[in-house]
Amino acid sequence: VGVDPMRERHQTALRDDIAGAIALGHSGGAMEKADRDRLLGALDLSDRTVEEIMRHRRQIEMINADDAPAAIISQMLASPHSRLPVFRGDEENIVGVVHTKELLREVDRLVRVSSAVGANGITELDIVKVAMKPYFIPNTTALDEQMRAFLERRTHFALVVDEYGSLLGLITLEDILEEIVGDITDEFDVVSRNSGLKPSESGDFLVDGAMTIRDLNRAMDWHLPDTEANTIAGLVIHEAQMIPSEGQVFSFHGFRFEVAQRQENRLSKLKLRALQAQ
Repeated sequence: VGVDPMRERHQTALRDDIAGAIALGHSGGAMEKADRDRLLGALDLSDRTVEEIMRHRRQIEMINADDAPAAIISQMLASPHSRLPVFRGDEENIVGVVHTKELLREVDRLVRVSSAVGANGITELDIVKVAMKPYFIPNTTALDEQMRAFLERRTHFALVVDEYGSLLGLITLEDILEEIVGDITDEFDVVSRNSGLKPSESGDFLVDGAMTIRDLNRAMDWHLPDTEANTIAGLVIHEAQMIPSEGQVFSFHGFRFEVAQRQENRLSKLKLRALQAQ
């Protein structure tokens, strides 16, 4: 039927050869760690999905379309993000995505109109009319495909949904680029990704449970597996086959894991130590 069964195998072998050459160059001292991470990050885009790096729905800041206009404006000004999803009634019901610049233009128009007729124009703000149409993507989309889609659509913001249409999180073009070049921060960023990693005097590392395994591996040059879970807390739960309690200790993949803090069903803080270092 015209299908070449060896083509995909050849492409995979070629990518493995390139990755092996990069790793060999780093181990031999011919390449810096940052250069190695960037090159390997670019190679991995086709093998990773948006679900692995998206911002989870619990971390998404949203605007309630039913809030007062003044409250909406204050929330946008206080937010470190330039784009925020807008929901109405329920957070699953996303009706749009508002950009700070579009909101500012609408506020400026209302102020000019109100000054001409002697009315208070801010109260007439309709955030749904200002918002752009939301862009939804499936959670199984490959990162390289999504990056091309962002460039073709000339947009940087997408909402991730599962096969049932339920909201899982959001992803931006910056999130994908950070998989290649590392953290991209500006003057409005409050924290960086690796701020969830803090060394202690005892030799342990206090890790935020929501920190991704990939970020931890890149920061520490470790090799924890990320095929079964995306976050450190998810890896512990997967290996333990339960939701551990505070103080429980586990050893797997050459590391010691201790649950330092648990909030409801979420492992918020973990202590890690490489067993080889003991």
